[in-house]
Amino acid sequence: MKRGVTTVKQNIFLRYTLYGLALVLLPLILQNFGNAWVRIADMALLYVLLAVGLNIVVGYAGLLDLGYVAFFAVGAYMYALMASPHLTETFPLIAAMFPAGLHMPLWVIVPVSAAVAGLLGMLLGAPTLKLRGDYLAIVTLGFGEIIRVFMNNLDQPYNITNGPKGIDQIDSVTVLGHSLGKPLQVGGFEVASVSLYFYLFLSMVLFAILVSYRIQNSRIGRAWMAIREDEIAAKAMGLNTRNLKLLAFGMGATFGGVSGAMFASFQGFVSPESFSLMESVMIVAMVVLGGLGHLPGVILGAVLLSALPEVLRYVAGPLQALTDGRLDAAILRQLLIALAMIVIMLMRPRGLWPSPEHGKSLQVKEDA
Repeated sequence: MKRGVTTVKQNIFLRYTLYGLALVLLPLILQNFGNAWVRIADMALLYVLLAVGLNIVVGYAGLLDLGYVAFFAVGAYMYALMASPHLTETFPLIAAMFPAGLHMPLWVIVPVSAAVAGLLGMLLGAPTLKLRGDYLAIVTLGFGEIIRVFMNNLDQPYNITNGPKGIDQIDSVTVLGHSLGKPLQVGGFEVASVSLYFYLFLSMVLFAILVSYRIQNSRIGRAWMAIREDEIAAKAMGLNTRNLKLLAFGMGATFGGVSGAMFASFQGFVSPESFSLMESVMIVAMVVLGGLGHLPGVILGAVLLSALPEVLRYVAGPLQALTDGRLDAAILRQLLIALAMIVIMLMRPRGLWPSPEHGKSLQVKEDA
């Protein structure tokens, strides 16, 4: 019996070791085909981080949030303001305080971005505690648009966000004294900048998955799921649904803030156009398509929906050529994505990789 248990543990350890080795080698292999493929993998990891955060709100607590991109934007602008010359060039007082420029390190910016985004998440949750379903979705959608409009107009009377022009000259992340904006020489092999960012994003995604998994199996996670299944029953059992909802909004928003900060450092430029309503819809679609409340499914949905538009470029181009250019490639690509999502949701209504527990009570009622 003990030998069998030991063998199972060894197999699990070997499997995860192979997974880890594959993830380490992935960017090094992809960069041989061009840095564009590594950038696609980097953006996929950022969307995984966003989807894991939104899964806390939508998947665990059952609160439909269509304004999640607002926290993504807050994190991105916090990094842009704290790691670029914009504030020192605009405000003489800040320039006097920081003569060498405002270039905050990663270990300062990430906690600040997470804290500010988390605070905004709780502020959003406070007036929506009595709303459910469609009404909650409409309010959160409005909140996301308000944040985008603010970012677009906060260049007057004081130029904070530089309005629609956006903020550029954003510092790259520096780890152990090396800027990730520059390639790294390891022996005779050059590791591209985008590959270095891949490892940084991968470490953050793994940490976020670990935190989310531990929360899911905690008392708080089980309380969230009770609210998701039946809020009235959860309240009758003594759960403080008000505080639990606020906690879900705040904790989910922190993941969005961290992801936004990493996005700003990776792109080197942020503008309101990057945080449109379509981005929020896509993040929600990742969670729903993968499987509500199930971490492996959410990760799968995020990877597919973030990488699929780029892969479909190679399909839309030939189709456009077949019609002598009468069909726009970008519109055709969006059409193919929509058709793929419709087919998947018709064939797998609970998601590609649904949680085995989610909806079990409903199934028991139907069987009875």
